Amino acid sequence: MKIVTKTSVIALSALMGTTAFAQDNSLTINSFGGAYEDAHRACIITPFEEETGATVNVVTAYSADAFAQLRAQKDAPQFDVLHFSGGQEIVGASEGLLAPIDASKLTNAGDVYDFAKANLAKGEGPAYSIAAIGLVYNTEALSEAPSKWTDLLNPDYSEHLVLTDISNGYGMLGFLMLNQVQGGDLSNIQPGLDAVSQLLEAGAIIVSTSPEIQQEFAQNDAWIAPYASDYAYTLRKADLPSGFVQGAEGTPASYITANLVAGRPNMDLALKFIDKEISPAAQECFAEALRYSPTNAKAELSPEVAADIAYGEDGVKGLIRFDPATIEANRSAWVEAWNKTIAR
Repeated sequence: MKIVTKTSVIALSALMGTTAFAQDNSLTINSFGGAYEDAHRACIITPFEEETGATVNVVTAYSADAFAQLRAQKDAPQFDVLHFSGGQEIVGASEGLLAPIDASKLTNAGDVYDFAKANLAKGEGPAYSIAAIGLVYNTEALSEAPSKWTDLLNPDYSEHLVLTDISNGYGMLGFLMLNQVQGGDLSNIQPGLDAVSQLLEAGAIIVSTSPEIQQEFAQNDAWIAPYASDYAYTLRKADLPSGFVQGAEGTPASYITANLVAGRPNMDLALKFIDKEISPAAQECFAEALRYSPTNAKAELSPEVAADIAYGEDGVKGLIRFDPATIEANRSAWVEAWNKTIAR
């Protein structure tokens, strides 16, 4: 686990055992590191501190690590707000680790799309950003943009297609969508595995990480890859011609949620922080910086930014959230089946 704070790792450990993190005007949250954390600070954390006079202590911890810490701290929680991108809030809420949220205490809740706040009363925090999974493509190599998930099976693309291993969260969502358009569902992934086998035989390749996708577009004549909306922007920043489209059959979505930890003394301040995250200004900033989709209907984006993401009521209508609990329950078996398929 990586830890980055305003103090050293040793100092962090000492602080988390004291009342310093329990003061009324101090919050402890997690963020995801790198460019994400830079945007988190610029768009939300620093403005919140300036507006409230509060101190926000940031621990860099990705979703799985943050959830493991939440469980380990069950009897004495040390975070106030936790952010997840893998659906961990569903389990955390069911285990009583996350507190129900009264929507009336969030001034921006009324403008948030219903799907992004559906289970506040159960303890599942609101989604404040969405990573939409669609088709990232080379705008110079393809005179006509792909428009459907079934376009991945176009023989003309076969030797220029990049798939991502399902050990990668975005790779998992892209695979499940391919499986769905081939007739499968979460109880039957064989149609998707058969499609992957067919694509590999035709010349497609599989990578595991985002940088590998960039390498394929930069060096190996990649034309198309099912991946997250923000990555077309990443490729363009690297001077690679790229665009993003939502497949006509639907758009798998990774919800990035802000969750209220149960049993903390400063929950009112934590709710103010969550409210900041679902505000139009914060979400506009995130979209501009990272190309994540806003969940606040009042967020207004430039045409350039909007073109890269699922945006507005029409844009979010096609979002699909594959049940995170089902994914987690089947992950090991699916990975085993996937590995057997790609090893042939």
